[in-house]
Amino acid sequence: MKPPPTEIDVVSRETRERLAAYVDLLLRWQRTINLISQRDIEQVWTRHIADALQLVALIPPGTDRGIDLGSGAGLPGLVLAIATGIPFALVEADHRKAAFLREAARLTAAPASVHATRIEAAAIPPAPLITARALAPLDILLRWASPMLTAGGICLFPKGRGVEDELTAAAARWHMHVLRTPSHTDPSATILRISEIGPVHSLP
Repeated sequence: MKPPPTEIDVVSRETRERLAAYVDLLLRWQRTINLISQRDIEQVWTRHIADALQLVALIPPGTDRGIDLGSGAGLPGLVLAIATGIPFALVEADHRKAAFLREAARLTAAPASVHATRIEAAAIPPAPLITARALAPLDILLRWASPMLTAGGICLFPKGRGVEDELTAAAARWHMHVLRTPSHTDPSATILRISEIGPVHSLP
């Protein structure tokens, strides 16, 4: 499946070709593994690839590693690894999805390692960038991300229309600095850029 060029103008031709190879593989594996919603297949470039690519502009210059929590089909972590060349650790507990991620990373020559384990059990050195998409409420994401984030690092979490409720709930347990960026691909979505994370008090 060829991408609509207008959705990925920000990347080079070589990157577009690698992303196209990733999408083709995803659609083949989709026949036997539920990697994305069936209703999203016809709009995979806008709903998933472009949605992930818009995070590129929010990554601080000089970022040398990232961790993607609950990678699933590789969104956004694998797409970001392909587009930026930043090495990503992809954490995915589902072994079938982890197998897909390994094959996709091999096929696209993405700088990505796959960790087929639960997030709490992942033995990964802390990184300056943590991403997660459609995984868990913000309070839980911060609990997982906090020990994995280096000093001065950031989290990029795309969120849906319930973002304000999630921020309110998380603020009862976490200090954090939050910047909001409206999503270009979903009018009801917001990308949270979170830094300076710390617990309000000792967490049980």
